[in-house]
Amino acid sequence: MFYLLYLYYADVAHQYPLLNLIQYQTVRTALALATAAIVAVAMGSRFINWIRAKQGRGQPIRDDGPVSHLSKVGTPTMGGLMILAGIGVAVFLWGDLTNPYIWIVSGVTAAFGVLGFIDDYAKVTKQTSAGLTSKQKLVAQTAVAVVAGVLTVLWMTASPTSPGLETSIAFPFFKAVLLNIGWFYVAFAAFTIVGFSNAVNLTDGLDGLATVPVMMAAGAFGLISYLAGNFVFSQYLQIHHVPGAGELAIFCAAMIGGGAGFLWYNAPPAKIFMGDTGSLALGGALGAIAVTTKHELVLGIVGGLFVMEAASVMIQVGYYKLTKKRIFLMAPIHHHFEKMGWPESTVVIRFWIIAGALALLGLSTLKLR
Repeated sequence: MFYLLYLYYADVAHQYPLLNLIQYQTVRTALALATAAIVAVAMGSRFINWIRAKQGRGQPIRDDGPVSHLSKVGTPTMGGLMILAGIGVAVFLWGDLTNPYIWIVSGVTAAFGVLGFIDDYAKVTKQTSAGLTSKQKLVAQTAVAVVAGVLTVLWMTASPTSPGLETSIAFPFFKAVLLNIGWFYVAFAAFTIVGFSNAVNLTDGLDGLATVPVMMAAGAFGLISYLAGNFVFSQYLQIHHVPGAGELAIFCAAMIGGGAGFLWYNAPPAKIFMGDTGSLALGGALGAIAVTTKHELVLGIVGGLFVMEAASVMIQVGYYKLTKKRIFLMAPIHHHFEKMGWPESTVVIRFWIIAGALALLGLSTLKLR
């Protein structure tokens, strides 16, 4: 069906030359960004008022958290629906729906969004900061991520890529180093997707803290996707060419636009929280994009802020189990700085600066080889 629509569009574009511009990925990328932002902003106040009426007391606030967070009681959650709506509309309008990578990444994003919605719903209805159990979320995330990994490997196998690329790990800064781990790659891909989804989820604790770094990472991977999908640019930069990956630049642009539209209402003081609905989905999307573009390790650099947040939790939990003492005043680490007396806005902006620097460092791997 989508192929027939594509043929119809091609015929119409031939009759109206101006429409030929839409065939270019760069033009559709810009349109996707604008569309997602408009959709998210347009949902705005009406959606927030509706969700507030449905949720009543809003997202539960942890009693053991920073005292300043108590003023946020009553703020509704599930604002990630605004971002996901913007992404969905933008990708449907401007993405090539015959491209399998679009469907793989969209599938991961949608599935993780549903999982996050269920978790948020449980928290709101039970009025507790604990929704689904960690085991329940991990099992569901892993199942989705494994399917995405298998589909990626199968499609790359059928595509004219470098031999063995589909089951190999590429290393940043080294143009010819590939570690082929066979079908064990599916486990590595699932780890990347699930790990990054949870890392973004852990970061989403302050107004705007996760949103802007996600937008920065999406911008970096939008460029990576475009370059990896373009044979000429990939050859020039000596990165591995992944035919069709360039279409993911449209998806990344939609993430930026949706995030910007949501941030309009999430800016301090937040009128709505992203919730697990948004954080699990956006983190999963970034992980899936890294897998499909063969830049999984680069994601660890570009999204280094999220890695730092997740690592702080693992270190805190592990150290406490061994010694019954804590390294940080509170984990994730952004709460540690709040406990030290940093205002929330100071923590957020300084973390944005770190995220921006890491995104640029990750992009530098494209040239430093």
